[in-house]
Amino acid sequence: MAEGPRPGQHRGMDYEYAPLRLPSNVDRLTAAAQLAIQAEFSGWELARVRLYRDGTRQVVLRRRLVNQSQPGLSY
Repeated sequence: MAEGPRPGQHRGMDYEYAPLRLPSNVDRLTAAAQLAIQAEFSGWELARVRLYRDGTRQVVLRRRLVNQSQPGLSY
């Protein structure tokens, strides 16, 4: 079975990844609100969520890398 990129790795240098671990005392509504804020103001989107038996969540956010081209002369 093919796996996606691991946190911190890039697939074709298109995305950057940020792994998060949410403790069990963070309820679903609070987690959703925190992730929505990150999406709105920092450009992150949800790539993956794993819910563990102890109630913790492992969340992987991703955002598209911005092409940092050097300023140059226009012709």
